[in-house]
Amino acid sequence: MTKAAEQEIFEELAPEYWEQACAELMKQDRILKKLIPKHGSVFLRTRGDAFTTLARSIVGQQISVAAAQSVWNKVLLAAKNKVNPKNILALSIEELRAAGLSGRKVEYIRDLAEHFNSGRLHANQWKGMEDEAIIKELCEIRGIGRWTAEMFLIFNMVRPNILPLDDAGLIKAISLNYFSGEPVSRHEAREVAANWAPWRTVATWYMWRSLDPIPVEY
Repeated sequence: MTKAAEQEIFEELAPEYWEQACAELMKQDRILKKLIPKHGSVFLRTRGDAFTTLARSIVGQQISVAAAQSVWNKVLLAAKNKVNPKNILALSIEELRAAGLSGRKVEYIRDLAEHFNSGRLHANQWKGMEDEAIIKELCEIRGIGRWTAEMFLIFNMVRPNILPLDDAGLIKAISLNYFSGEPVSRHEAREVAANWAPWRTVATWYMWRSLDPIPVEY
C-alpha cells in the first residue's frame, strides 16, 4: 500500500481532530513526542450504537475480556442477533441468567433497556450536550458509574478531552512513563494531564498503547 493510500484510509477512519491533536500533543509533551510516532498507524475507532456499547460495558464488568465476549455472544443469540432495548426487555430474567449474566447484571441491563425504551435518556440530544451533562445522565442508570460513562464518551462518542482518572491502566501508564514506575496519586495524574488539554482523550489512548500496543474494541 502506498503512503498516499494509507493517508486516505487514516483520514477516512480516524476522528477528524486526531491528526491535529497528535501534532499539538507532541509539541506540548516530551513523553508523547516519543510515544505517538511509535503507534502512528493505529488510532481510536468507534463502532456500535449507544445502547450496544453500554450493554457490552455492563456485561464486561469485573470479568476478563474473553469471558465477557463469551457471555456477550450468548446474550446476542438470546436476543435474536440484535441487542436492542426491545429485544432485551422481551427476554425473561431466566433467559438472561441462562446467557451467563449474574442476577445483578440482569437488573442492570434491563434498567438500561428501560431507560432507552421509555425515552428517559436524551440520546438524540447527546451530540450537543457537554461531557459532564452526559456523564450525569448516564450515571443515573443502575450499574453505570463514572468510569463506564467516560469509556462511552471515549469509545462511542469519540469526545476529544476525556480524562478517566478511575482507569487503572491510565494511572499505571502515567506512573511508568512519567514517574519511573513510582505510585501516582489522582492529583499527580491530573497535573500531568493538564498539559494534554484539550486532547486528553488522545493522550489517554496513547498511554494505553504504551501498555498494550493492540487497541481493545468496545
